[in-house]
Amino acid sequence: MKPNHPETKENHPPHGAHGHHGAHATGSGLGSNLRLVAWETTRTCNLACVHCRAAAMDKPYEGELTTAECLRVMDEIAEVGKPIIILTGGEPLLRKDIFELAQYGKSKGFRMTMAPNGTLLTPEVARKMVDSGIERISISIDGSSAESHDAFRQVKGAFDGALRGISAAKSVGLDFQVNTTITMTNMEDFPKIHEMVVSLGAVAHHIFMLVPMGRGKDLDETGISPEKYEKTLHWFYEQKDKVPLQLKATCAPHYYRILRQRAKADGKEINFQTFGLDAVTRGCLGGTGFAFISHVGQVQPCGYLELDCGNVREKSFRKIWEESPVFQDLRNPKKYEGKCGKCEYIRVCGGCRARAYEATGGNYLSEEPLCLYEPSVRRAGC
Repeated sequence: MKPNHPETKENHPPHGAHGHHGAHATGSGLGSNLRLVAWETTRTCNLACVHCRAAAMDKPYEGELTTAECLRVMDEIAEVGKPIIILTGGEPLLRKDIFELAQYGKSKGFRMTMAPNGTLLTPEVARKMVDSGIERISISIDGSSAESHDAFRQVKGAFDGALRGISAAKSVGLDFQVNTTITMTNMEDFPKIHEMVVSLGAVAHHIFMLVPMGRGKDLDETGISPEKYEKTLHWFYEQKDKVPLQLKATCAPHYYRILRQRAKADGKEINFQTFGLDAVTRGCLGGTGFAFISHVGQVQPCGYLELDCGNVREKSFRKIWEESPVFQDLRNPKKYEGKCGKCEYIRVCGGCRARAYEATGGNYLSEEPLCLYEPSVRRAGC
């Protein structure tokens, strides 16, 4: 699975815009305002990307949620809120009922998006997406050339397929964003990738910092060092006013600390008018504003943090979202450990819980391993 998170312009409304459910926001808690649900509708995929957290393959997987189960789960999600739902995979277009699911989600008031890899996207398929209520898609581009992108995707023709998919989306007026996962192998290429994304007419460019899961564990040695991670996020901040599209750092929670440091140094006030959605969200939304549903119904804080918080075949989505001990932990900043537990930026950053989990062999509340920042002794402004 690609870490694709297509989002509409309304993705991160000001806190409280949807109300709070379950663990309400308090003076000490982070709240539980459900904004995004990424749904692995199938694990089957026609690519074999080197960073895939699910190590997805082109084969059928047993036990995937049925159409009826998916519709019931959407009913249950609607009891919690009206989040953006990302139909992802694997490759969601390999699921035969995908447009039925999209249409039903739209009828429930969700903002429906999809994360295809682009290779199966034709103008006809793009038209079906629009007709079923899909508002935006995301397609990953991880190299500025066919050679570099195809090496990352491990399928010859993946780059050309992604561009064809983008062309198909444009032909029917379907908004698309481009996602790029950054590792040491493509970091130097990133400015060229970014330039290409702008020229393609994307509505957004989202960068993802590698989380070593699935096949991504094999890339651990090519992961970015903390120093280069920090440098990349500073460069990303500097592009904000230079391009006519939305920029968002995902799986890169430090960006929200850097944004505040740079804004303060520049004498800029941080509000919705000056920084848009970045001013009203936080880095890691896992368990506080974001949930992941696996192809077999397991609910997790995110796709990279494979903690079983409950299965929708056994409990309602609402019950899992409101009562899971893991979700409760993630909503309580007092439980965070190491530097993260002392940091004045805990509310706007949060650190990547999946990287902490992988680095410690199981402690999702540990400090983020790729953070250089040394926090103040006490949490000022927290």
